[in-house]
Parts: sequence; C-alpha cells; structure tokens
Amino acid sequence: MTAPADRARRGRDARKRASRSAHAYWLPSVDRPDPVAVLERQDRDRLTELLPIRYGRMAASPFAFLRGAAAVMAADLAAGQHTGLTVQLCGDAHLLNFGLYASPERALLFDLDDFDETFPGPFEWDVKRLAASVAVAARENGHSEAKARRAALETAAAYRTAVRRLSGLGELAVWYERIEADRLLPLIRSARRRRAGASLTRARRRTALQALDRLSEVVDGRRRIVHDPPLLEPAGASDSAALRKIFSDYRSTLSEERRLLLDRFRYADAARKVAGVGGVGTRCFVVLLTGRDTDDPLFLQLKEARPSVLEEHLPSGAYVHPGHRVVAGQRLLQAASDIFLGWMTGPQGRAFYWRQLRDTKGSADVAGMTPADLTAYARLCGTALARAHARSGDRIAIAGYLGGADTFERAVADFALAYADQTAADHAALGAAIAAGVVPAAPGV
Repeated sequence: MTAPADRARRGRDARKRASRSAHAYWLPSVDRPDPVAVLERQDRDRLTELLPIRYGRMAASPFAFLRGAAAVMAADLAAGQHTGLTVQLCGDAHLLNFGLYASPERALLFDLDDFDETFPGPFEWDVKRLAASVAVAARENGHSEAKARRAALETAAAYRTAVRRLSGLGELAVWYERIEADRLLPLIRSARRRRAGASLTRARRRTALQALDRLSEVVDGRRRIVHDPPLLEPAGASDSAALRKIFSDYRSTLSEERRLLLDRFRYADAARKVAGVGGVGTRCFVVLLTGRDTDDPLFLQLKEARPSVLEEHLPSGAYVHPGHRVVAGQRLLQAASDIFLGWMTGPQGRAFYWRQLRDTKGSADVAGMTPADLTAYARLCGTALARAHARSGDRIAIAGYLGGADTFERAVADFALAYADQTAADHAALGAAIAAGVVPAAPGV
C-alpha cells in the first residue's frame, strides 16, 4: 500500500492540474449548451403527461430550478479544470439532498439521502454544487451578498476541516464514522436549539405507521393506497401485474436474512407516484405490503434508474445496470443504509431500484432559515459530504490537495456566487420558454 506521505504528495501534485484558486472562476463558454435544451433532452422516454409538473416545479424559484438542473450543472462543471482526485460523487449534492433518517439499528443519523446521480468523479464537483445551492438559497431568503458568500465559504471550510481530520484516522474508524442526530443539538446555539429539537422529534415520528394513515385507507375491508391525482394514482392492471412479476427479481438482490423478512409481508396495493423535482416524469411506484396484520405496513418505493447526468462527462463506472449503480453508490456513501435497498430490470428493459418509502426521515426547512441558521446547516452538510467522500476516495490525497490554508474555500465561495448568477439567468430562460409555449408547465402541483 502507498504510504500516507506519498498519498498526500499526490494530492499536492494535483494542484498543478487544477490549482485551488482556479475553482473560483465561472464564465460560461461561448458554446455552452442552452439550459432548456439540456433539460428537454432528459425528457426523452419520460412520461409526457408528468412533464408539466416537472417544469412547473422548476419554474417556482431559482433554487427549485437548481434542484432540477443537475444535468445543466454537470455539463458546466465538466467544461472546466478538475483535480482528478476521484470519489464516489453524490452527483446532486444540493442542500435538500441531505437529511435525517433512521439506521437499521434505529439511530437517527444525518447524511446524504439522494443518490440517483451517483457516479465516480472529482471530489470538488459535489462541493461546488453544494456551495452553489447554499448561495442560491441565501439570496432567495433575502440574505446580503456578504452573508451568502460567508455561508458558501463555511460550507467548503467545513468540508476541508472534516477531510483533514479524517485523513488522520484509520480505515475502520473512517468507515464507522457517522453523524448522529443527538450530537447535533450541542452544536446549535440555545436560541435555535428548541426548534432543532422539535425537528428531530418530527423526524422520529415519520415512520411507516404514520404513513399508513396518510397514504392509505381501508376499502371494503382491504388496505388501499389513497388517490391524490396527479401525484399519487392507482397503478393500472398492467403495471400491477408487472410489479408482482418483478418483485422476485428485486428480492434476489437482498441478503438472505432480509429476503426472509420480506417474505413475511404480503402484497396489498400499488400506486404511481410523482417524486422530487428533477426526477419528475421518470417511472416511480409505491408498493404497500402488510405484515402481521393490516396495521403492520411496509411501504416500498420502486423508482426508475436512468444513466447519471455525470456519465457523459466522465470515464465509465463499474456498474452497467443503473439501478445497481444507485444502490451501490448509496451503500458506499451513507454511514448506514436502508435494509430493503435492491435493484432489478423491469418491463421493456427499464432499470429500477427499490427502497423504503419512509423510514423516520426529516429534512430542513431551508426557505425559513436566518443567515446564522443557514450557515450552521451548510457547515453540517459540508461535514457530512466529507465523511461520505472519505469512504470511497483517497482522503489523504484530498487533504493534501486542500492543505491548511483557506485558499480552497475562498475560491469555492467566489464560484458559488457566480454560479448563483448563472442559475438566476437559467431560471429566467426557463420562464421565458414556458411563456413562449416551448415547454409546458403546471404551476403549484
């Protein structure tokens, strides 16, 4: 194995390929693809009737646009220099793709929670997307430019600090590293601690039993998923038949003990679900299973897995099956993952992955954050991202690249503000395309 000093030297050598200060620059090239055209290319083979929901959600604000425009930013990042220091990227590491969830041991953890775009690539792409989302959110909340820059800078500073700390730990210590929710409260100022405690309590209550009342009802003595069109609609006869048929293929990707647990549940109902922003239009279903009785639910989400937005810009990854890519990426990046994660191939050769729909989850209300709250939350996200990257990449080389000075975070903060400008312009371009009838939009859905 390469010695730590040699790994750190490799990281410092990467500065010749992309200096730390070079991350500050964002200037769109003259041949930059039209952002609306990039989004429209993603519409191919999506459910056409759901596309107005996608564009309506993205048009709501610049932050909503950024959430749905991972493909746009991937192309922009690929157009510039990068370090070549590869990690398993989240691929869509904006502020709202972090949150609370329960580990299999029922500990409440804070971590990344979306992996549709995960793919191996240069570590700084995730950091820059996260910092840009912080700057966009800060502006949307009415914060000053100075405070927006400070929040973005603190995001990257927390990442650098965490990577440097993790670079000094052994392999098992890094692998076992996690951010437990109860450890967050002492880090929060007393004025905000009560609100944070209430958020943790709400997250713990967001279980399958709570979802049972919200998402299902008893009809003629049988438990059924409620209808809330167009966001939640009953699966048709052909979809229901296909779901039953492919269930065994999904089951085969689980470990033996988890197959045994799954076999103790019975299929009750299924519905088509609209989820997220950027993923709207891809095929997504909710499957309701019941265990001991109808009040013992298991909600599984079956979601179509498509090629990552990063794939066209980077060397090939290890996984041919997109669902396998998503599941493997999640297991690698998260400190602890859902016991029902699995993948399979469905009708017409479409790739899917499965997971629990709700298992004690919670996310931050970014729109209501003060400058101090947003900065604290951004630091937490930067720390969590560093922990995830340290599991898959060479943390010692990354720490060597970042160094002990604040050069990297100052550059990333400058980039974040510049890319926030770009996001505002791209959001306006989408609004103009909607007004001109180029793309359909259904606001407020």
